[in-house]
Formats: sequence, C-alpha cells, structure tokens
Amino acid sequence: MNDEQLLRYSRHILLDEIGIEGQQALLQSHALIIGAGGLGSPAALYLGTAGIGRITLVDHDTVDLTNLQRQIAHSLARVGRPKAESAAAAIAALNPEVQVRTVAQRADAALLDELVASADVVLDCSDNFATRQAVNRACVAHHRPLVSGAALGFDAQISVYDSRSADAPCYACLFPPDASFEEQRCATMGVFAPLVGIIGSLQAAEALKLLLKLPGLTGRLQMLEARSMDWSEILVHKDPACPVCSTKDQSISE
Repeated sequence: MNDEQLLRYSRHILLDEIGIEGQQALLQSHALIIGAGGLGSPAALYLGTAGIGRITLVDHDTVDLTNLQRQIAHSLARVGRPKAESAAAAIAALNPEVQVRTVAQRADAALLDELVASADVVLDCSDNFATRQAVNRACVAHHRPLVSGAALGFDAQISVYDSRSADAPCYACLFPPDASFEEQRCATMGVFAPLVGIIGSLQAAEALKLLLKLPGLTGRLQMLEARSMDWSEILVHKDPACPVCSTKDQSISE
C-alpha cells in the first residue's frame, strides 16, 4: 500500500482483526453485487469505501424518481441512467481507486455462470425469488460464498450461504426452488426507507468478514421486524435432499 492508502484505510488498519495484511487482502479481492437498488446501494458504497479492489455491479434497470426514497447510491441528476452506472459513479466519488465493472443486463443463468466464477464473494441484493435461486445455483456450482439479503415493508432478513463448506446449507435448503408463494414487490407493498440501508450495510459487513476470514452468519438466518426493532434468529441446516447442493444430486449431475 502507498502512503495515501495507508491514510485512507487507517481506521481499518488499527483494528487487530484487519491490520495491514487484512486491508491488503481486501484490496486484492473481487466482489460481485447482484442488484444496485435499495440493498445494493449501501452494500456497494460500503464495499467501495472499505477498499475492495474490484466490484462488479449487475442491474438491468434504470434510475427512477421513486427509487430515490431509499436507493442512496443514486441521485436526481442520474434519473434515467442505468442503475449499475449510477452506483459506479457514486463509488468513484468516494473512492476512485476501486475498479468497478458495470453490467446493465438481467442476471440470467449464463451471465451468472460467467461472473460468479471470477468473484471472491457474491452479494445477492436482488428483489425477486427467481434471481435469488439463480444466484444461489451459480454460487453452489462455483463454490463461492453468498451473502443474501431481502427487505419488504418493515420486515427484512439476512444470511450467509457458504458452499465452500461441505456441511453448510445453501439458499435452496431454506427456500426450496419449487416452493409456491405470492411474489411481493416494493412497487405494490412499499418498503421502509432505512430498512434497506440496515440490511445492505450488514451485507457489506458480512462480505468483508468472509474476505477477512472472520466469523459470520453462515448457517444463521437473522430476521428484523423494524416497527419494534425486534431481531430474531433461526439456525439453518443443510438439507440432504436439497436439489441444488446435496451430494446425491451433485453426483448424479456429474
């Protein structure tokens, strides 16, 4: 690190759990963020300011006036621009050293297969069940740790699914791909603005801890009810019959 970097990241370096070696590891890391909206905004900004060397932002949408209530990476001046590009501009304003790649297209299976393979950590900041399942499948296939968050109304959740560990659950262990439920979206249900900031920031924290090899939320699903600020937690175990990560199904597919 040069003198400017030592100064910029000095408050990290002062922490025993990080230090110079840890900060250097962050500078050499690559984070993939799926979604540059409510969750992706704080996650991307905090990873950028923390010194992640490379960030890939994936979002097919453009900035809309209704986004500005909660999606803090965007501004009125960037309404109409691709969200990925807008978030990249916000990161650059805070830390121009970060290499940011923007992908302004939907995160389908083919794209995820390409991008996940080159990432050190993946943050799912998307807003729909199908994308979350696709991201999870790619992370399991390439053995990449996944930080998954969700928020709607006053309710939110966050967990880490680390397929590098043979006994760790994946997202599909908890939320089966064939589960039937009514998809709910912010556009129709609403979302408490600071809630996505809380969860997106926690996603950034969990991603940083994974890169620093610190204990995190693997195997634990934390849920927040923001009206009363009540946190609850459940332990998540690997499903031996999971269609995505079970050893039996993987051996059959191989």
